[in-house]
Amino acid sequence: MSAAVLLADVSKSYPSPTPVNALVDISLRIETGETVAITGPSGSGKSTMLNILGTLEVPTTGSVAIDGIDASTLTDDALSALRANCIGFVFQQFHLLRHLSILDNVATGLLYRGIAGKERRSAARDALERVGLAERSGHHPGQLSGGEQQRAAIARAIVGNPSLVLADEPTGNLDSVSGESVIELLRGLAGPSTTVVVITHDTRVAASMHRRVVLSDGRIVDDSGAR
Repeated sequence: MSAAVLLADVSKSYPSPTPVNALVDISLRIETGETVAITGPSGSGKSTMLNILGTLEVPTTGSVAIDGIDASTLTDDALSALRANCIGFVFQQFHLLRHLSILDNVATGLLYRGIAGKERRSAARDALERVGLAERSGHHPGQLSGGEQQRAAIARAIVGNPSLVLADEPTGNLDSVSGESVIELLRGLAGPSTTVVVITHDTRVAASMHRRVVLSDGRIVDDSGAR
């Protein structure tokens, strides 16, 4: 079986205005069903790692494969399709559209799949049920607590049943109780066809994942799942 994520000798450099080696010789294999925290101090390369894993940026050297698909061989349109079909994103800022109901916000997660509106809304109802917000589907973001808004954002990320869920500091704007609830929800998403990767500086969040990968100066300095 192909790994959910496979990075081989990945480096990412930014040449100007000041040269920065954001990632250096990263090789990482994440199996399907794992929950993984990628952590480290500010400037360690976490954000760049998120962008590489999400195929939002291409590495300067090395290769990235998602579900066995080598992203380096894909056109821009094919990369967009890969993200739309295989990757769900959760961010610290919820990025919910204030003028839309929670149901319609979640349904936007399927806009780029060419699915009819009725089917999008049906899938959105199912996703909201999974995150415990079915009764809030008609509310607008401003009527929800921070924790509920993040749950709605997670529903939007998983509405298309992606194989990889990438969460960037998902508890950063939440109180400790809401944060723990969101992390438990993310952990519960992992399974036979879904892998969860959380980018975080919070040691408590990192400790709650089954595997922890630590970055420093763009390099992996510790990996609790290393073989």
